[in-house]
Amino acid sequence: MTRQRPAIRFQTNAANSAGANRRRDARGHANRRRDARGQRDASLRSTSDSPPPGARHRVSGGLARGALAALTCVLLVSACATSPPSEPNNLCAIFSERPRWHRAAKDSERRWRVPVAVAMAVMYKESSFRSDAKPPRKKLFGVVPWFSRESSAYGFAQATDAAWQDYKRGTGNKRADRDKFADAVDFVGWYLNSASRRAGIRHNDARNLYIAYYAGIGGYQRGVWKNNAWLKDAAARVASRSAMYARQLGRCRR
Repeated sequence: MTRQRPAIRFQTNAANSAGANRRRDARGHANRRRDARGQRDASLRSTSDSPPPGARHRVSGGLARGALAALTCVLLVSACATSPPSEPNNLCAIFSERPRWHRAAKDSERRWRVPVAVAMAVMYKESSFRSDAKPPRKKLFGVVPWFSRESSAYGFAQATDAAWQDYKRGTGNKRADRDKFADAVDFVGWYLNSASRRAGIRHNDARNLYIAYYAGIGGYQRGVWKNNAWLKDAAARVASRSAMYARQLGRCRR
């Protein structure tokens, strides 16, 4: 009997070993099933994360539509700027196209005694009747356009920041805007009237009034413009246009 015990222990160990193997196989099978499920889930996630057919085209199309909408907004904002009159060389046509301009110019004339033709000739020379006119940008090395501009002048009358602030303080027109014609033509009348009073220039002397407008009243009085051929030529052209506007205005009133 004692000799059979090792056999029993061997069989027990064998049985235990077989059971352990089965358990390991079961665990291995369970691990493989988990790995398979993980791979399947990863595959499903990858499939769900990738865009469906045509999605990339829809995204790119949406971006294009967004860019087009932004460009449209910019164009609409630009369109808000007042476009120049279609016939800038004909004062009757200008006022027929823009009757509010006529009323504003007459109001300025009554207030500052500067003839409509003179004020309009000055404004044409300054901005060609463009509400958002600005001086050209400075050039780096005389070639490359730079960030800053030659001055702070802006709008119909090309009034600088400092001159515009003087105008608002002097007239009490605190809400005046340089890109509004009524405010700009009133500024021109105010400044030219100041030049007339301080420098003794007649209200209808478009040439000398423009020189004082461009060079400043002090600059006009000091004679800094006398060696400036460009300014004298520009002032002569303003005087010529003022005379032309005055003739036209006389005819279109009849």
